Amino acid sequence: MSNKLMKMRAQQSIARQSRRHASALVVCEGTGKFVVGGNWKCNGTKDSIDKLCASLNSGEITADVEVICAPPMVYIDRVQSKLNAPYQIAAQNCWVSKGGAFTGEVSAEMLKDANIPWVILGHSERRSLCGETNEFVGLKTKYALDTGVKVVACIGESLAQREAGDTLNVCFAQLKAILDCVTEKDWENIIIAYEPVWAIGTGKVATPDQAQEVHAGVRKWMSENVSPDVASKVRIQYGGSVNAGNCDELAMKPDIDGFLVGGASLDGEAFVKICNSAAHSK
Repeated sequence: MSNKLMKMRAQQSIARQSRRHASALVVCEGTGKFVVGGNWKCNGTKDSIDKLCASLNSGEITADVEVICAPPMVYIDRVQSKLNAPYQIAAQNCWVSKGGAFTGEVSAEMLKDANIPWVILGHSERRSLCGETNEFVGLKTKYALDTGVKVVACIGESLAQREAGDTLNVCFAQLKAILDCVTEKDWENIIIAYEPVWAIGTGKVATPDQAQEVHAGVRKWMSENVSPDVASKVRIQYGGSVNAGNCDELAMKPDIDGFLVGGASLDGEAFVKICNSAAHSK
């Protein structure tokens, strides 16, 4: 049997399992406000950033949605001065403790001093490329929160982990490391972003049912390990090749409370369309 055929059959098996699990999971729908984040990653120049800000400002966001943009660190001040409401600003990373002799890092105190309300932590690219462990992400999350910076905490599995049936176990371990560091009240200032690693920047997207399955499982875990109240209120974003063409269908799922958008967030018109998909949420 060819490798291509074996991979196709494995993907079909995963899809069948996801459909069964999605129908079996009890849905405890989220109640938080829909939230869309744009992670610009390591992209942009002064000229392209200015054009993107102008495009975002000229678009009309009509849905009831919270919007957060995360430019590269060197352009944050520039973006802050150009983006209008309702856009908020996030950093893409911060250090695990107070500043000092940590070359190349940025402390949560610096973010707070610069009036940056959000930070993205635990992104799979930081985990895989920079060696950040679950425990390290948990400590970073707690330090940022204690400094007054709200956190978008990323979780998600690789393709190998999904094919092995370990998706939820991987996500639960990542969440447990955060839970071990934070208080119940801290969850008021945490957004969970579920990003299947195999779907980030690949053009592959988890089906709405696959995404809903994981989101419902995460919310159930939060209910059992934190509290039903926190589970209902915590917002769980989906990330992984979200675009203007698939956002409406994904937004209709009851446990998808928003998106963390990568490549499509660099297109102002597309990003505004994704923000307005909040109108389709439950």
